[in-house]
Amino acid sequence: MTNIRLIPRLDIKGRHLIKGVHLEGLRKLGDPHQFAKRYYQQGADELLYMDAVASLYGRNSLTEIVRQTVRDIFIPITVGGGIRSAADAREILLSGADKVAINTAAILHPPLIEEIARHFGSQCMVLSIEAKRVADDRWEAYIDNGREKTGRDVVAWAQEAAARGAGEILLTSIDREGTRRGFDLELIRAVTQSVRIPVIASGGMGRVDHLAEAVRTGGASAVAMADILHYGRTTLPEIRESTAQLQIPTRKVAA
Repeated sequence: MTNIRLIPRLDIKGRHLIKGVHLEGLRKLGDPHQFAKRYYQQGADELLYMDAVASLYGRNSLTEIVRQTVRDIFIPITVGGGIRSAADAREILLSGADKVAINTAAILHPPLIEEIARHFGSQCMVLSIEAKRVADDRWEAYIDNGREKTGRDVVAWAQEAAARGAGEILLTSIDREGTRRGFDLELIRAVTQSVRIPVIASGGMGRVDHLAEAVRTGGASAVAMADILHYGRTTLPEIRESTAQLQIPTRKVAA
């Protein structure tokens, strides 16, 4: 088993870190940069910034936040929300991000995946999938921060995106997001077994054993976490200690 990446997820609205349940009922928590610094100092492997309202305004507003972050935080940063073109991706990458996560624009115009992979490398192109269960062993992809149906089957879409050059998949369960009930293991397993690129599990982590399940049962290569960290219910060092006891290998990053 390769090292599992621990990735704090920071959903942003305006200048505020927010958190919701099922991607709704957003609550302001504070200055995202202060949270990011804390997680960096605790040894996060990467950071994930998602603009929660970008689709409403048709643009990503995280450029300045990313520029501030990279002044004193030196781990990979992925930015998503409102990125609709290769030019938008370029702007985010030039601000200091290492990867871009794209959902809505990729579904509306799938060749964008190939364009970004060609211009910046597959390692920069993260496909963000917001998945909602619609039947046993079937999930539908949603866009606009979980507000709009697409009619696309999640597994088939993941396979298409990987074939088009996506280097990684950020897989968020809308059903589990913010619930602390654990990941949708069937969803994660269905996607990881259908593609040969890394899958980041997101949505539902309430305990460390949920992480272990996402890795062992689901096959995730990384875990994105928000609620469990934002509300101070545990820390990244505590998670690493617990994963070591569970024999789940995680990277150890010196801040």
